[in-house]
Amino acid sequence: MAHLIRLLFYARSEWWRLLVGLVGALVEMVLALMVPLYTKRVIDRLADPGISSGVAYGFLNIVAVALLAFGLIRSISIFIQIFITEKASQEVAYSLRNDLYDKLQRQSFAFYDTAATGELMSRLTSDVEMCREATGFGFSSLLGNLVWLVGIAGYLFYLDWRYTLISLSMLPLLFMVAVRYTLKVEPLYTDVQEQRAKLTAVAQENFSGVRVVRAFSQEDEELKRFHQENEGLCSRTLKTAKASSFYHPAMDFFANLGTVLVIWYGSREVIQGRLTLGSMVAFHGSLWMMIWPVRMLGYILGVMQRAAASAKRVFELLDWKPAVVEKSGALLLPPITGWVRFEGVGFGYENDRQILEGIDFEARPGEVVAIVGSTGSGKSSLVHLIPRFYDAREGRVTIDGYDVRDVSLESLRRQIGMVLQENFLFSASIRENIAYGRPSASLGEIEAAARAAAAHEFIMQLPQGYDTMVGERGVGLSGGQRQRVAIARALLANPRILILDDSTSSVDLETEREIQGALNHLMKGRTTFIIAQRLSTVQQADKILVLDGGSIVQQGTHTQLVREGGTYLEILQSQIIPAGSLVS
Repeated sequence: MAHLIRLLFYARSEWWRLLVGLVGALVEMVLALMVPLYTKRVIDRLADPGISSGVAYGFLNIVAVALLAFGLIRSISIFIQIFITEKASQEVAYSLRNDLYDKLQRQSFAFYDTAATGELMSRLTSDVEMCREATGFGFSSLLGNLVWLVGIAGYLFYLDWRYTLISLSMLPLLFMVAVRYTLKVEPLYTDVQEQRAKLTAVAQENFSGVRVVRAFSQEDEELKRFHQENEGLCSRTLKTAKASSFYHPAMDFFANLGTVLVIWYGSREVIQGRLTLGSMVAFHGSLWMMIWPVRMLGYILGVMQRAAASAKRVFELLDWKPAVVEKSGALLLPPITGWVRFEGVGFGYENDRQILEGIDFEARPGEVVAIVGSTGSGKSSLVHLIPRFYDAREGRVTIDGYDVRDVSLESLRRQIGMVLQENFLFSASIRENIAYGRPSASLGEIEAAARAAAAHEFIMQLPQGYDTMVGERGVGLSGGQRQRVAIARALLANPRILILDDSTSSVDLETEREIQGALNHLMKGRTTFIIAQRLSTVQQADKILVLDGGSIVQQGTHTQLVREGGTYLEILQSQIIPAGSLVS
Protein backbone atom coordinates (compact mmCIF):
# COMPACT_ATOMS: atom_id res chain seq x y z
CA MET A 1 0.00 0.00 0.00
CA ALA A 2 2.92 2.37 0.66
CA HIS A 3 3.87 2.37 -3.01
CA LEU A 4 0.25 2.92 -4.12
CA ILE A 5 -0.20 5.77 -1.65
CA ARG A 6 3.01 7.32 -2.95
CA LEU A 7 1.74 6.90 -6.51
CA LEU A 8 -1.50 8.61 -5.53
CA PHE A 9 0.39 11.54 -4.02
CA TYR A 10 2.57 11.65 -7.12
CA ALA A 11 -0.65 12.14 -9.08
CA ARG A 12 -1.95 14.88 -6.75
CA SER A 13 -1.94 17.47 -9.53
CA GLU A 14 -4.54 15.30 -11.29
CA TRP A 15 -6.81 14.83 -8.27
CA TRP A 16 -9.40 17.25 -9.64
CA ARG A 17 -9.76 15.11 -12.77
CA LEU A 18 -10.09 11.97 -10.66
CA LEU A 19 -12.72 13.77 -8.59
CA VAL A 20 -14.63 14.66 -11.76
CA GLY A 21 -14.44 10.99 -12.75
CA LEU A 22 -15.82 10.03 -9.34
CA VAL A 23 -18.71 12.49 -9.73
CA GLY A 24 -19.34 10.93 -13.14
CA ALA A 25 -19.51 7.50 -11.51
CA LEU A 26 -21.99 8.83 -8.95
CA VAL A 27 -24.19 10.31 -11.67
CA GLU A 28 -23.97 7.05 -13.63
CA MET A 29 -25.07 5.08 -10.55
CA VAL A 30 -28.05 7.32 -9.85
CA LEU A 31 -29.21 7.12 -13.46
CA ALA A 32 -28.62 3.37 -13.59
CA LEU A 33 -30.89 2.96 -10.57
CA MET A 34 -33.67 4.60 -12.55
CA VAL A 35 -34.01 1.41 -14.61
CA PRO A 36 -35.05 -0.96 -11.77
CA LEU A 37 -37.01 1.87 -10.12
CA TYR A 38 -39.10 2.50 -13.25
CA THR A 39 -39.30 -1.23 -13.94
CA LYS A 40 -40.94 -1.66 -10.53
CA ARG A 41 -43.41 1.14 -11.23
CA VAL A 42 -44.30 -0.21 -14.69
CA ILE A 43 -44.88 -3.77 -13.50
CA ASP A 44 -46.89 -2.70 -10.43
CA ARG A 45 -48.93 -0.23 -12.49
CA LEU A 46 -49.71 -2.71 -15.24
CA ALA A 47 -50.58 -5.35 -12.66
CA ASP A 48 -53.38 -3.09 -11.40
CA PRO A 49 -56.60 -4.64 -12.80
CA GLY A 50 -58.38 -1.29 -12.75
CA ILE A 51 -56.03 0.54 -15.13
CA SER A 52 -57.42 1.36 -18.55
CA SER A 53 -55.49 0.64 -21.77
CA GLY A 54 -55.29 4.35 -22.62
CA VAL A 55 -53.75 5.25 -19.28
CA ALA A 56 -51.40 2.25 -19.53
CA TYR A 57 -50.13 3.28 -23.00
CA GLY A 58 -49.68 6.86 -21.88
CA PHE A 59 -47.77 5.77 -18.81
CA LEU A 60 -45.54 3.47 -20.90
CA ASN A 61 -44.75 6.33 -23.28
CA ILE A 62 -43.73 8.61 -20.42
CA VAL A 63 -41.52 5.90 -18.91
CA ALA A 64 -39.90 5.18 -22.29
CA VAL A 65 -39.05 8.86 -22.86
CA ALA A 66 -37.74 9.20 -19.30
CA LEU A 67 -35.53 6.12 -19.64
CA LEU A 68 -34.20 7.33 -22.99
CA ALA A 69 -33.34 10.69 -21.44
CA PHE A 70 -31.69 9.01 -18.46
CA GLY A 71 -29.76 6.73 -20.83
CA LEU A 72 -28.50 9.68 -22.88
CA ILE A 73 -27.37 11.60 -19.80
CA ARG A 74 -25.76 8.44 -18.43
CA SER A 75 -23.87 7.91 -21.70
CA ILE A 76 -22.56 11.48 -21.55
CA SER A 77 -21.56 10.91 -17.93
CA ILE A 78 -19.71 7.71 -18.81
CA PHE A 79 -17.92 9.48 -21.68
CA ILE A 80 -16.78 12.30 -19.39
CA GLN A 81 -15.76 9.81 -16.71
CA ILE A 82 -13.67 7.67 -19.08
CA PHE A 83 -12.07 10.59 -20.92
CA ILE A 84 -11.22 12.65 -17.87
CA THR A 85 -9.71 9.72 -15.94
CA GLU A 86 -7.75 8.62 -19.03
CA LYS A 87 -6.45 12.18 -19.35
CA ALA A 88 -5.36 12.10 -15.71
CA SER A 89 -3.63 8.74 -16.08
CA GLN A 90 -1.83 9.78 -19.27
CA GLU A 91 -0.58 12.95 -17.58
CA VAL A 92 0.77 10.88 -14.68
CA ALA A 93 2.46 8.43 -17.08
CA TYR A 94 3.90 11.39 -19.02
CA SER A 95 5.37 12.87 -15.84
CA LEU A 96 6.66 9.51 -14.63
CA ARG A 97 8.41 8.76 -17.93
CA ASN A 98 9.97 12.23 -18.00
CA ASP A 99 11.14 12.01 -14.38
CA LEU A 100 12.52 8.50 -14.90
CA TYR A 101 14.35 9.49 -18.07
CA ASP A 102 15.71 12.61 -16.39
CA LYS A 103 16.91 10.48 -13.47
CA LEU A 104 18.57 7.99 -15.81
CA GLN A 105 20.24 10.81 -17.75
CA ARG A 106 21.81 12.08 -14.55
CA GLN A 107 23.02 8.78 -13.19
CA SER A 108 26.78 8.30 -12.92
CA PHE A 109 28.86 5.82 -14.86
CA ALA A 110 28.88 3.58 -11.77
CA PHE A 111 25.12 3.05 -12.15
CA TYR A 112 25.43 1.91 -15.76
CA ASP A 113 28.34 -0.36 -14.91
CA THR A 114 25.83 -2.80 -13.39
CA ALA A 115 22.43 -1.79 -14.82
CA ALA A 116 20.92 -3.95 -17.59
CA THR A 117 19.54 -1.87 -20.46
CA GLY A 118 16.57 -4.21 -21.01
CA GLU A 119 15.67 -3.97 -17.33
CA LEU A 120 15.71 -0.17 -17.48
CA MET A 121 13.59 -0.22 -20.65
CA SER A 122 11.06 -2.49 -18.95
CA ARG A 123 10.70 -0.08 -16.03
CA LEU A 124 10.44 2.89 -18.36
CA THR A 125 7.69 1.28 -20.44
CA SER A 126 5.67 -1.61 -18.99
CA ASP A 127 6.03 -0.59 -15.33
CA VAL A 128 5.04 2.99 -16.08
CA GLU A 129 2.09 1.66 -18.08
CA MET A 130 0.91 -0.36 -15.06
CA CYS A 131 1.18 2.78 -12.90
CA ARG A 132 -0.87 4.62 -15.52
CA GLU A 133 -3.58 1.95 -15.44
CA ALA A 134 -3.73 2.11 -11.65
CA THR A 135 -3.96 5.90 -11.62
CA GLY A 136 -6.72 6.06 -14.21
CA PHE A 137 -8.74 2.87 -14.12
CA GLY A 138 -7.60 1.60 -10.72
CA PHE A 139 -8.18 4.49 -8.32
CA SER A 140 -11.27 5.84 -10.09
CA SER A 141 -12.86 2.39 -10.44
CA LEU A 142 -12.07 1.51 -6.84
CA LEU A 143 -13.76 4.64 -5.52
CA GLY A 144 -16.54 4.45 -8.12
CA ASN A 145 -17.41 0.86 -7.26
CA LEU A 146 -17.42 1.65 -3.55
CA VAL A 147 -19.86 4.47 -4.28
CA TRP A 148 -21.99 2.05 -6.27
CA LEU A 149 -22.00 -0.45 -3.43
CA VAL A 150 -23.05 2.11 -0.85
CA GLY A 151 -25.65 3.74 -3.11
CA ILE A 152 -27.30 0.54 -4.30
CA ALA A 153 -27.22 -0.99 -0.82
CA GLY A 154 -29.05 2.11 0.44
CA TYR A 155 -31.65 1.75 -2.31
CA LEU A 156 -32.18 -1.95 -1.50
CA PHE A 157 -32.68 -1.16 2.18
CA TYR A 158 -35.18 1.45 1.09
CA LEU A 159 -37.15 -1.21 -0.78
CA ASP A 160 -37.15 -3.84 2.00
CA TRP A 161 -34.52 -4.10 4.73
CA ARG A 162 -35.27 -7.75 5.60
CA TYR A 163 -35.15 -8.78 1.98
CA THR A 164 -31.89 -6.82 1.62
CA LEU A 165 -30.21 -8.57 4.54
CA ILE A 166 -31.09 -12.00 3.12
CA SER A 167 -30.00 -11.00 -0.38
CA LEU A 168 -26.69 -9.56 0.76
CA SER A 169 -25.81 -12.57 2.91
CA MET A 170 -23.65 -13.94 0.09
CA LEU A 171 -21.73 -10.71 -0.53
CA PRO A 172 -19.27 -11.16 2.39
CA LEU A 173 -18.35 -14.59 0.99
CA LEU A 174 -18.07 -13.12 -2.48
CA PHE A 175 -15.83 -10.33 -1.18
CA MET A 176 -13.67 -12.81 0.77
CA VAL A 177 -13.11 -14.81 -2.40
CA ALA A 178 -12.21 -11.62 -4.26
CA VAL A 179 -9.72 -10.60 -1.56
CA ARG A 180 -8.28 -14.12 -1.41
CA TYR A 181 -7.85 -13.99 -5.17
CA THR A 182 -5.98 -10.70 -4.86
CA LEU A 183 -3.62 -12.00 -2.17
CA LYS A 184 -2.98 -15.13 -4.20
CA VAL A 185 -2.14 -13.45 -7.47
CA GLU A 186 -0.15 -10.47 -6.10
CA PRO A 187 3.19 -12.32 -5.86
CA LEU A 188 2.40 -14.09 -9.12
CA TYR A 189 1.98 -10.81 -10.97
CA THR A 190 5.22 -9.53 -9.42
CA ASP A 191 7.00 -12.62 -10.76
CA VAL A 192 5.48 -12.05 -14.18
CA GLN A 193 6.69 -8.44 -14.27
CA GLU A 194 10.21 -9.39 -13.22
CA GLN A 195 10.37 -12.25 -15.73
CA ARG A 196 9.12 -9.97 -18.50
CA ALA A 197 11.94 -7.55 -17.66
CA LYS A 198 14.47 -10.41 -17.90
CA LEU A 199 13.08 -11.43 -21.29
CA THR A 200 13.30 -7.84 -22.52
CA ALA A 201 16.90 -7.62 -21.29
CA VAL A 202 17.91 -10.79 -23.15
CA ALA A 203 16.28 -9.62 -26.39
CA GLN A 204 17.81 -6.14 -26.16
CA GLU A 205 21.28 -7.52 -25.47
CA ASN A 206 20.99 -9.93 -28.38
CA PHE A 207 19.89 -7.21 -30.81
CA SER A 208 22.78 -4.97 -29.72
CA GLY A 209 25.33 -7.76 -30.09
CA VAL A 210 23.85 -9.42 -33.18
CA ARG A 211 27.14 -9.18 -35.11
CA VAL A 212 29.07 -10.91 -32.34
CA VAL A 213 26.41 -13.62 -32.24
CA ARG A 214 26.72 -14.17 -35.98
CA ALA A 215 30.51 -14.04 -35.92
CA PHE A 216 30.73 -16.84 -33.38
CA SER A 217 27.76 -18.85 -34.75
CA GLN A 218 25.92 -18.64 -31.45
CA GLU A 219 22.43 -18.23 -32.93
CA ASP A 220 21.25 -21.57 -31.52
CA GLU A 221 22.64 -20.79 -28.07
CA GLU A 222 20.97 -17.39 -28.05
CA LEU A 223 17.71 -19.02 -29.15
CA LYS A 224 18.00 -21.46 -26.25
CA ARG A 225 18.67 -18.58 -23.88
CA PHE A 226 15.66 -16.65 -25.17
CA HIS A 227 13.44 -19.74 -25.14
CA GLN A 228 14.42 -20.40 -21.52
CA GLU A 229 13.40 -16.92 -20.40
CA ASN A 230 10.30 -17.03 -22.63
CA GLU A 231 9.32 -20.36 -21.11
CA GLY A 232 9.75 -18.83 -17.66
CA LEU A 233 7.43 -15.98 -18.61
CA CYS A 234 4.89 -18.37 -20.11
CA SER A 235 4.87 -20.66 -17.06
CA ARG A 236 4.48 -17.73 -14.66
CA THR A 237 1.68 -16.27 -16.74
CA LEU A 238 -0.09 -19.64 -16.87
CA LYS A 239 0.29 -20.00 -13.12
CA THR A 240 -1.43 -16.64 -12.73
CA ALA A 241 -4.14 -17.68 -15.19
CA LYS A 242 -4.68 -20.91 -13.24
CA ALA A 243 -5.37 -18.91 -10.08
CA SER A 244 -7.78 -16.68 -12.01
CA SER A 245 -9.55 -19.70 -13.56
CA PHE A 246 -10.30 -21.02 -10.06
CA TYR A 247 -11.37 -17.84 -8.32
CA HIS A 248 -13.52 -16.31 -11.05
CA PRO A 249 -15.94 -19.29 -11.20
CA ALA A 250 -16.04 -19.26 -7.38
CA MET A 251 -17.14 -15.64 -7.47
CA ASP A 252 -19.75 -16.54 -10.11
CA PHE A 253 -21.07 -19.29 -7.86
CA PHE A 254 -21.61 -17.01 -4.86
CA ALA A 255 -23.16 -14.34 -7.10
CA ASN A 256 -25.64 -16.89 -8.51
CA LEU A 257 -26.34 -18.20 -5.01
CA GLY A 258 -27.43 -14.68 -4.06
CA THR A 259 -29.74 -14.65 -7.08
CA VAL A 260 -31.31 -17.94 -6.00
CA LEU A 261 -32.01 -16.50 -2.55
CA VAL A 262 -33.58 -13.39 -4.09
CA ILE A 263 -35.89 -15.39 -6.34
CA TRP A 264 -36.79 -17.98 -3.68
CA TYR A 265 -37.48 -15.55 -0.85
CA GLY A 266 -39.01 -12.87 -3.10
CA SER A 267 -41.41 -15.30 -4.75
CA ARG A 268 -42.64 -16.48 -1.33
CA GLU A 269 -43.19 -12.84 -0.29
CA VAL A 270 -45.12 -12.11 -3.50
CA ILE A 271 -47.27 -15.21 -3.04
CA GLN A 272 -48.07 -14.16 0.51
CA GLY A 273 -48.87 -10.62 -0.61
CA ARG A 274 -46.14 -8.92 1.43
CA LEU A 275 -44.16 -7.84 -1.66
CA THR A 276 -45.24 -6.66 -5.06
CA LEU A 277 -44.01 -8.39 -8.22
CA GLY A 278 -42.48 -5.12 -9.39
CA SER A 279 -40.50 -4.76 -6.18
CA MET A 280 -39.09 -8.28 -6.55
CA VAL A 281 -38.03 -7.65 -10.16
CA ALA A 282 -36.49 -4.29 -9.21
CA PHE A 283 -34.77 -5.92 -6.27
CA HIS A 284 -33.28 -8.63 -8.47
CA GLY A 285 -32.02 -6.09 -11.01
CA SER A 286 -30.53 -3.88 -8.31
CA LEU A 287 -28.85 -6.84 -6.65
CA TRP A 288 -27.08 -7.74 -9.87
CA MET A 289 -25.99 -4.13 -10.15
CA MET A 290 -24.45 -4.57 -6.70
CA ILE A 291 -22.84 -7.94 -7.38
CA TRP A 292 -20.95 -6.56 -10.37
CA PRO A 293 -19.01 -3.94 -8.32
CA VAL A 294 -18.16 -6.59 -5.72
CA ARG A 295 -16.76 -8.83 -8.46
CA MET A 296 -14.99 -5.87 -10.03
CA LEU A 297 -13.35 -5.08 -6.72
CA GLY A 298 -11.45 -8.35 -6.99
CA TYR A 299 -10.22 -7.46 -10.45
CA ILE A 300 -9.45 -3.89 -9.43
CA LEU A 301 -7.48 -5.08 -6.42
CA GLY A 302 -5.52 -7.34 -8.79
CA VAL A 303 -4.74 -4.34 -10.98
CA MET A 304 -3.67 -2.38 -7.94
CA GLN A 305 -1.42 -5.21 -6.78
CA ARG A 306 0.28 -5.36 -10.17
CA ALA A 307 0.59 -1.59 -10.08
CA ALA A 308 2.10 -1.78 -6.60
CA ALA A 309 4.81 -4.11 -7.90
CA SER A 310 5.46 -1.77 -10.83
CA ALA A 311 5.36 1.37 -8.69
CA LYS A 312 7.95 -0.19 -6.40
CA ARG A 313 10.28 -0.75 -9.35
CA VAL A 314 9.68 2.76 -10.70
CA PHE A 315 10.24 4.50 -7.36
CA GLU A 316 13.36 2.42 -6.76
CA LEU A 317 14.86 4.13 -9.80
CA LEU A 318 13.55 7.55 -8.83
CA ASP A 319 15.04 7.13 -5.34
CA TRP A 320 18.40 5.86 -6.59
CA LYS A 321 21.11 8.22 -5.41
CA PRO A 322 23.76 8.94 -8.06
CA ALA A 323 27.32 8.14 -7.02
CA VAL A 324 28.38 11.51 -8.44
CA VAL A 325 26.25 14.33 -7.02
CA GLU A 326 26.61 18.02 -7.81
CA LYS A 327 27.10 20.14 -4.72
CA SER A 328 24.38 22.53 -3.67
CA GLY A 329 25.46 25.94 -4.94
CA ALA A 330 28.21 24.45 -7.11
CA LEU A 331 30.44 27.04 -8.78
CA LEU A 332 30.38 27.70 -12.49
CA LEU A 333 33.82 26.79 -13.78
CA PRO A 334 35.12 29.84 -15.69
CA PRO A 335 37.00 29.46 -19.00
CA ILE A 336 40.04 27.36 -18.13
CA THR A 337 43.64 27.19 -19.28
CA GLY A 338 43.77 23.42 -18.70
CA TRP A 339 46.09 23.06 -15.71
CA VAL A 340 45.24 19.63 -14.27
CA ARG A 341 46.57 18.26 -10.98
CA PHE A 342 46.07 14.91 -9.25
CA GLU A 343 46.89 15.15 -5.55
CA GLY A 344 47.11 11.84 -3.68
CA VAL A 345 44.20 10.40 -5.63
CA GLY A 346 42.83 6.97 -4.76
CA PHE A 347 39.90 5.38 -6.55
CA GLY A 348 37.91 2.16 -6.62
CA TYR A 349 34.53 1.14 -7.98
CA GLU A 350 31.67 0.41 -5.59
CA ASN A 351 32.23 -2.69 -3.46
CA ASP A 352 35.47 -3.30 -5.34
CA ARG A 353 39.16 -3.18 -4.60
CA GLN A 354 41.16 0.01 -4.97
CA ILE A 355 41.93 0.62 -8.67
CA LEU A 356 44.17 3.67 -8.27
CA GLU A 357 46.36 4.57 -5.30
CA GLY A 358 48.53 7.58 -4.51
CA ILE A 359 48.25 9.23 -7.94
CA ASP A 360 50.26 12.48 -7.99
CA PHE A 361 51.07 14.43 -11.14
CA GLU A 362 50.27 17.63 -12.96
CA ALA A 363 49.61 18.50 -16.58
CA ARG A 364 50.39 22.07 -17.55
CA PRO A 365 48.28 23.96 -20.09
CA GLY A 366 49.02 22.79 -23.62
CA GLU A 367 50.92 19.67 -22.53
CA VAL A 368 50.30 16.27 -24.07
CA VAL A 369 50.24 13.53 -21.43
CA ALA A 370 50.35 9.91 -22.58
CA ILE A 371 49.19 7.18 -20.21
CA VAL A 372 50.46 3.66 -20.75
CA GLY A 373 50.17 0.44 -18.81
CA SER A 374 49.02 -3.11 -19.04
CA THR A 375 45.36 -4.05 -19.26
CA GLY A 376 43.59 -3.34 -15.96
CA SER A 377 46.25 -0.96 -14.69
CA GLY A 378 43.70 1.86 -14.34
CA LYS A 379 44.40 4.03 -17.41
CA SER A 380 40.75 4.67 -18.33
CA SER A 381 39.76 5.02 -14.68
CA LEU A 382 42.35 7.79 -14.28
CA VAL A 383 41.11 9.94 -17.17
CA HIS A 384 37.46 9.34 -16.18
CA LEU A 385 38.13 11.21 -12.94
CA ILE A 386 38.91 14.45 -14.83
CA PRO A 387 35.34 15.05 -16.18
CA ARG A 388 34.06 13.53 -12.94
CA PHE A 389 32.45 10.44 -14.40
CA TYR A 390 33.49 8.95 -11.06
CA ASP A 391 34.60 10.55 -7.80
CA ALA A 392 37.95 9.87 -6.19
CA ARG A 393 37.82 8.07 -2.86
CA GLU A 394 40.95 9.83 -1.65
CA GLY A 395 42.74 13.03 -2.57
CA ARG A 396 41.44 15.42 -5.18
CA VAL A 397 41.53 16.34 -8.85
CA THR A 398 41.82 20.03 -9.69
CA ILE A 399 41.56 22.05 -12.89
CA ASP A 400 43.10 25.52 -12.74
CA GLY A 401 43.01 25.15 -8.95
CA TYR A 402 39.30 24.27 -8.79
CA ASP A 403 38.41 20.96 -7.19
CA VAL A 404 36.21 19.23 -9.79
CA ARG A 405 33.77 18.36 -6.98
CA ASP A 406 33.16 22.04 -6.27
CA VAL A 407 32.04 23.07 -9.77
CA SER A 408 28.89 22.30 -11.74
CA LEU A 409 29.06 19.22 -13.92
CA GLU A 410 27.86 21.05 -17.01
CA SER A 411 30.43 23.86 -16.79
CA LEU A 412 33.14 21.24 -16.21
CA ARG A 413 32.24 18.86 -19.00
CA ARG A 414 31.54 21.63 -21.53
CA GLN A 415 35.28 22.38 -21.47
CA ILE A 416 36.43 18.78 -21.86
CA GLY A 417 36.34 16.87 -25.12
CA MET A 418 36.46 13.07 -25.12
CA VAL A 419 36.86 10.27 -27.58
CA LEU A 420 36.11 7.05 -25.73
CA GLN A 421 37.16 3.51 -26.56
CA GLU A 422 33.58 2.74 -27.59
CA ASN A 423 32.78 5.10 -30.44
CA PHE A 424 29.05 5.39 -30.05
CA LEU A 425 27.15 7.14 -32.83
CA PHE A 426 23.46 7.93 -32.80
CA SER A 427 20.93 6.82 -35.41
CA ALA A 428 21.09 10.19 -37.14
CA SER A 429 23.00 11.92 -39.94
CA ILE A 430 26.77 12.28 -39.84
CA ARG A 431 26.28 16.05 -39.60
CA GLU A 432 24.11 15.64 -36.48
CA ASN A 433 26.57 13.19 -34.90
CA ILE A 434 29.54 15.56 -35.36
CA ALA A 435 27.51 18.53 -34.09
CA TYR A 436 26.14 16.61 -31.10
CA GLY A 437 28.10 18.72 -28.59
CA ARG A 438 27.38 21.96 -30.50
CA PRO A 439 24.02 21.65 -32.27
CA SER A 440 24.24 25.28 -33.44
CA ALA A 441 27.52 24.73 -35.32
CA SER A 442 27.52 25.74 -38.99
CA LEU A 443 28.23 23.30 -41.80
CA GLY A 444 31.57 25.03 -42.34
CA GLU A 445 32.59 24.41 -38.73
CA ILE A 446 31.43 20.80 -38.96
CA GLU A 447 33.45 20.28 -42.14
CA ALA A 448 36.52 21.89 -40.55
CA ALA A 449 36.32 19.47 -37.61
CA ALA A 450 35.84 16.55 -40.01
CA ARG A 451 38.89 17.60 -42.06
CA ALA A 452 40.96 17.86 -38.89
CA ALA A 453 39.91 14.31 -37.99
CA ALA A 454 40.68 13.06 -41.54
CA ALA A 455 36.98 12.24 -41.99
CA HIS A 456 35.90 14.76 -44.67
CA GLU A 457 37.12 12.72 -47.63
CA PHE A 458 35.27 9.50 -46.81
CA ILE A 459 32.15 11.46 -45.79
CA MET A 460 31.97 13.15 -49.19
CA GLN A 461 32.10 9.72 -50.84
CA LEU A 462 28.92 8.64 -49.04
CA PRO A 463 25.55 8.86 -50.92
CA GLN A 464 24.28 11.98 -49.12
CA GLY A 465 27.58 13.27 -47.77
CA TYR A 466 27.13 14.88 -44.37
CA ASP A 467 23.39 14.14 -44.50
CA THR A 468 23.99 10.39 -44.78
CA MET A 469 22.12 8.54 -42.05
CA VAL A 470 24.11 6.02 -40.05
CA GLY A 471 22.56 2.88 -38.56
CA GLU A 472 22.04 2.22 -34.88
CA ARG A 473 25.32 2.70 -32.99
CA GLY A 474 26.91 3.74 -36.30
CA VAL A 475 26.91 0.24 -37.79
CA GLY A 476 26.73 1.71 -41.29
CA LEU A 477 30.37 2.85 -40.94
CA SER A 478 33.60 0.97 -40.48
CA GLY A 479 35.43 1.05 -37.16
CA GLY A 480 37.95 3.56 -38.45
CA GLN A 481 35.23 5.78 -39.89
CA ARG A 482 33.31 5.77 -36.62
CA GLN A 483 36.56 6.63 -34.83
CA ARG A 484 37.16 9.67 -37.03
CA VAL A 485 33.59 10.91 -36.70
CA ALA A 486 33.93 10.61 -32.91
CA ILE A 487 37.18 12.58 -33.01
CA ALA A 488 35.52 15.28 -35.15
CA ARG A 489 32.68 15.45 -32.62
CA ALA A 490 35.14 16.05 -29.78
CA LEU A 491 37.13 18.63 -31.73
CA LEU A 492 34.06 20.65 -32.75
CA ALA A 493 33.35 21.26 -29.07
CA ASN A 494 36.67 23.21 -29.00
CA PRO A 495 37.61 21.97 -25.51
CA ARG A 496 40.55 23.20 -23.44
CA ILE A 497 41.14 19.66 -22.22
CA LEU A 498 41.12 16.80 -24.71
CA ILE A 499 40.96 13.15 -23.68
CA LEU A 500 41.68 10.48 -26.27
CA ASP A 501 41.04 7.05 -24.84
CA ASP A 502 42.85 4.76 -27.28
CA SER A 503 41.24 6.86 -30.03
CA THR A 504 43.34 5.52 -32.93
CA SER A 505 43.17 1.84 -32.04
CA SER A 506 40.59 1.04 -34.75
CA VAL A 507 42.36 2.65 -37.72
CA ASP A 508 45.14 1.51 -40.00
CA LEU A 509 48.61 3.03 -39.91
CA GLU A 510 48.00 5.33 -42.87
CA THR A 511 44.77 6.70 -41.40
CA GLU A 512 46.46 7.01 -38.02
CA ARG A 513 49.17 9.16 -39.56
CA GLU A 514 46.51 11.41 -41.11
CA ILE A 515 44.67 11.73 -37.80
CA GLN A 516 47.87 12.19 -35.84
CA GLY A 517 49.03 14.96 -38.14
CA ALA A 518 45.74 16.82 -37.64
CA LEU A 519 45.78 16.19 -33.90
CA ASN A 520 49.34 17.50 -33.54
CA HIS A 521 48.13 20.81 -34.92
CA LEU A 522 44.89 20.84 -32.91
CA MET A 523 46.55 19.82 -29.63
CA LYS A 524 48.46 23.10 -29.52
CA GLY A 525 47.12 25.19 -26.70
CA ARG A 526 45.09 22.28 -25.26
CA THR A 527 45.92 19.98 -22.40
CA THR A 528 45.64 16.52 -23.92
CA PHE A 529 45.54 13.11 -22.29
CA ILE A 530 46.16 10.15 -24.57
CA ILE A 531 45.70 6.49 -23.73
CA ALA A 532 47.50 4.67 -26.53
CA GLN A 533 49.15 1.42 -27.42
CA ARG A 534 51.23 2.63 -30.36
CA LEU A 535 54.73 4.04 -30.27
CA SER A 536 53.95 6.82 -32.78
CA THR A 537 51.32 8.22 -30.43
CA VAL A 538 53.33 7.93 -27.24
CA GLN A 539 56.78 9.11 -28.22
CA GLN A 540 55.65 12.67 -29.10
CA ALA A 541 54.04 13.26 -25.69
CA ASP A 542 55.44 15.93 -23.36
CA LYS A 543 54.96 13.57 -20.44
CA ILE A 544 54.32 9.85 -20.18
CA LEU A 545 52.70 8.28 -17.11
CA VAL A 546 53.42 4.58 -16.64
CA LEU A 547 50.76 2.79 -14.59
CA ASP A 548 51.25 -0.57 -12.94
CA GLY A 549 48.92 -2.05 -10.33
CA GLY A 550 47.03 1.25 -10.01
CA SER A 551 50.10 3.38 -9.21
CA ILE A 552 52.36 5.60 -11.27
CA VAL A 553 55.66 3.73 -11.33
CA GLN A 554 57.39 5.97 -13.88
CA GLN A 555 56.87 9.34 -15.52
CA GLY A 556 58.88 11.39 -17.98
CA THR A 557 59.48 11.78 -21.69
CA HIS A 558 59.84 8.86 -24.08
CA THR A 559 63.62 9.29 -24.28
CA GLN A 560 64.01 9.55 -20.51
CA LEU A 561 61.92 6.46 -19.85
CA VAL A 562 63.66 4.35 -22.48
CA ARG A 563 67.00 5.19 -20.93
CA GLU A 564 65.59 4.47 -17.49
CA GLY A 565 64.29 1.05 -18.57
CA GLY A 566 61.94 -0.78 -16.23
CA THR A 567 58.17 -1.16 -16.76
CA TYR A 568 57.94 1.33 -19.65
CA LEU A 569 60.50 -0.49 -21.74
CA GLU A 570 58.82 -3.82 -21.01
CA ILE A 571 55.48 -2.41 -22.21
CA LEU A 572 57.11 -1.06 -25.36
CA GLN A 573 58.66 -4.40 -26.15
CA SER A 574 55.49 -6.40 -25.46
CA GLN A 575 52.70 -4.15 -26.75
CA ILE A 576 53.78 -1.08 -28.66
CA ILE A 577 56.78 -1.91 -30.88
CA PRO A 578 57.05 -5.05 -32.98
CA ALA A 579 59.23 -7.83 -31.70
CA GLY A 580 62.87 -7.34 -32.74
CA SER A 581 62.59 -3.56 -33.23
CA LEU A 582 65.13 -1.35 -31.56
CA VAL A 583 64.27 1.51 -29.25
CA SER A 584 66.47 4.53 -29.68
